[in-house]
Amino acid sequence: MADAYDDDPVFSARELRVVKAVADAGSITRAAAALGYSQPAVSQQLKRLEQRLGIAVVERVGRSVRLTDAGRVLARHAPAVTTALDAAAGELAELRGLRAARVRLMAFPSASPTIVPRLLADLAQRYPGISLTYVEAEPPEAVEAVRDDRTDIALTFSYPGDRDDPHGSSARGLAVHAVGTDDMLAVLPAGHPAATDEVLDVADLSEADWIAGCPRCRGHLLELCDRAGFAPRIAFETDNFVAVEGLVAQGIGVATLPRMAVESFPRLPGVSVVPLPAGEQRTIHTVTARGADRVPAVRATLDALARLIAQPAGESGATASAREGRPAAGSSPDKLEGDAFFA
Repeated sequence: MADAYDDDPVFSARELRVVKAVADAGSITRAAAALGYSQPAVSQQLKRLEQRLGIAVVERVGRSVRLTDAGRVLARHAPAVTTALDAAAGELAELRGLRAARVRLMAFPSASPTIVPRLLADLAQRYPGISLTYVEAEPPEAVEAVRDDRTDIALTFSYPGDRDDPHGSSARGLAVHAVGTDDMLAVLPAGHPAATDEVLDVADLSEADWIAGCPRCRGHLLELCDRAGFAPRIAFETDNFVAVEGLVAQGIGVATLPRMAVESFPRLPGVSVVPLPAGEQRTIHTVTARGADRVPAVRATLDALARLIAQPAGESGATASAREGRPAAGSSPDKLEGDAFFA
């Protein structure tokens, strides 16, 4: 009896990544640039793959190329296959001491000047063999990039009461970890009657003009004001943190911003901030493919993110834990699998 596997096609993880890159980029030239290969090298890999498979993977359409049905099959399975192979290679690398590894990270804008620089420094000190690449992206795009194998880790956020949560159907089948929270602050002109409050009563701002931020931040503002019994009068919209404070400083309106955003640059003169109720904190998540945390470099990066988010810059672990009422840094974050998280 013939071996059941005699007719199995043979292809490498590199070739799967090439096919997936062509699917994502829409051309061999752009796929080569994304992978760091030459265009002829990508063409040769595709040609050799087609010869072994005995079926076309790409086809020319005018001056461009597109995947055939066979190519689309390979592209669809590529993320799961390459993640599993990366996990196996990563476990072997762990035995060699994490001497060389690459991790791709995407994170939201206010993480760029706050969490990401500290993460780079932390990894450089603890694991100099890990090379981290970073792209800034809002949560929906970052989650999609994990699914498409364009990033290993997405650092995202969600607000309480989100009706358009970025971790909805797009993240089903992925692993979602809640790794910390970020306080929400009211941003008020200095001298505003509510500027001296210890915690803001949002209803006190029912007659104010509001400055709204990104679409998801705007959604949280609408939910926040709705719970306080009024609809905010939104006069301006900008996702530029500095612009928000500039408008507030001139008395144009009031706003809400996450603490990460407020602390990412020196506060402008004429601006006061007041905490919103603790229940309005946004939650910070990491999103990965299931099983990606078995890759040692990814695991090390996830652990570093959880530790750094739990411990704000300049604080010891004990100080941070006491101030926030959290477990000490190094304790395990909540782990949620994608489907359970969205039940």
